[in-house]
Amino acid sequence: MSALLTDLRELWSYRSLLWMLVVRELKVRYRSSVLGVAWSFLQPFGMMVVMTFVFTVIASAPPNIPHYNVFVLSGLLAWNFFSAAVVTATGSVVANSALVKKVYFPRLILPASAVISSMVNFLFALPMWAVVAIVSGHPIYSTLLLLPFVIVLQLIFCLGLSLLLSTLNVFYRDTQFILELSMLALFFLTPIWYDINNAPQPEAGLWVRRLNPVASLVNIYQDLMYWGRSTDLDFVLRTAVTAVAFLLVGYTVFRRFSSRFGEEL
Repeated sequence: MSALLTDLRELWSYRSLLWMLVVRELKVRYRSSVLGVAWSFLQPFGMMVVMTFVFTVIASAPPNIPHYNVFVLSGLLAWNFFSAAVVTATGSVVANSALVKKVYFPRLILPASAVISSMVNFLFALPMWAVVAIVSGHPIYSTLLLLPFVIVLQLIFCLGLSLLLSTLNVFYRDTQFILELSMLALFFLTPIWYDINNAPQPEAGLWVRRLNPVASLVNIYQDLMYWGRSTDLDFVLRTAVTAVAFLLVGYTVFRRFSSRFGEEL
């Protein structure tokens, strides 16, 4: 615990560097882009249009999900936050190898800046979700006030997973390639375009949420943003425990091996 507090104090002392890296990450992401930060919403919006077309025109949307586009967008925004954060953060240490080998700073800043920049992108897109909901005739529920809590939960989970994967990526560069494949599989196992609470096989849906923490987070987002209901407290607590567990494991592994990053890079 003392080591964690020491690292947190050091991280706070380097907060200006952390902010600079977050801003740099956002600038690099939208460099030479005409629409700039608007892509933080246009990308999930485009996916929403495609998926809504597929599941309402080509196939049939679930009858118990009115305003299907709003439902899909609720899940897509949360998914994009997760996937962008983890993929970018996993390669963050290797991508900044020259900096790691030449200058001392808390290495934790690199994956943290990638995760925070993805969260900023998510926050940019949230107002546009509200616009789509209003235009579609979907109500805006007061449960949106609980969003900061689930955003913090996702931030904790993404940071923990990113610390673990970015460490592995330094020693085993295959990590990045395996992650790309895993993200594709995870996308289909996450309830973005279907309601996991009304799955044809409830037991299968239960195991998806148990084995896939992203499914649990997306489920909470959909409850708050689309359904206008508070997720069961025991479900939220299990998700919170999982997120904190990932953070502790990721932090422990990252701290244990970060001193060897320079020689490995």
